[in-house]
Amino acid sequence: MAGQTASFCAHGCSRKVDLSVIKVSRRLVVLSVETIGRKNMRILLIDDDMMFSNNLSSMLQAEGFQTDVAASGDDGLAHNEIYNYQAIILDLELPDINGQKLLCEIRNRDDNTPVIILSGHGAIEKQLQCIGDGADDFMTKPFHFQELIVRLHALVRRSNGFAKNILNFGDVSVDLAAHDVFVKGDRVHLTAKEYQMFELLCLRQGKVVSKEHFLDHLYGGLDEPEVKIIDVFICKLRKKIEGDDVSSSLIKTVWGRGYRIDAMTSSS
Repeated sequence: MAGQTASFCAHGCSRKVDLSVIKVSRRLVVLSVETIGRKNMRILLIDDDMMFSNNLSSMLQAEGFQTDVAASGDDGLAHNEIYNYQAIILDLELPDINGQKLLCEIRNRDDNTPVIILSGHGAIEKQLQCIGDGADDFMTKPFHFQELIVRLHALVRRSNGFAKNILNFGDVSVDLAAHDVFVKGDRVHLTAKEYQMFELLCLRQGKVVSKEHFLDHLYGGLDEPEVKIIDVFICKLRKKIEGDDVSSSLIKTVWGRGYRIDAMTSSS
């Protein structure tokens, strides 16, 4: 992002800003995430400072992330009920609810999405308080945008139980960093959407992924095809990864709900 600039001002005037460093007002912002590759990560920004949200959203989108913006705690909770976010950026000084209370509400709903706090105040007391409320990391503003990206990916990977980039499911292994799938050591050629679907199943191992979730994951609500396309993708995935051995199907069909991959037996 170094060298890129954007023009914005709180009063509508224009000035150039280096996008490699975000310099924000002395306000607290909370960021929460769930990962995969950047193109598959959907982030919710909850902040009534729309200039900050829109600029951060634009920067994340330029990096390949999907983003949604909410201007209040209620709107944020409503968005979070609908979509499965990989990240939530939450301002602690919202007009309708204190951000720390909103964080606690998210945690009380058994939402384990990782949380990073971005704050203009680096006091250790505030850091400890936020961590105690359920945040996972704390960054002091101004901060380097690429550092935020790295921390997001590291947090999300750990939150899913994957400290390393390789997932093993018997003869099948997934390289999350290279976006490659191997069967008995041989690389399997998958299209971009086939990989995105298989990676999502692997990262949510043991949990059912609905067809609607797949559609939202692949298309982000834009120009979505009919839901039956998911069955077509699954059929192609099974042929490429499992071959003709249907007796040991890795991708399980959960009738009326969606698809699932059982928890991995080992990782390396």
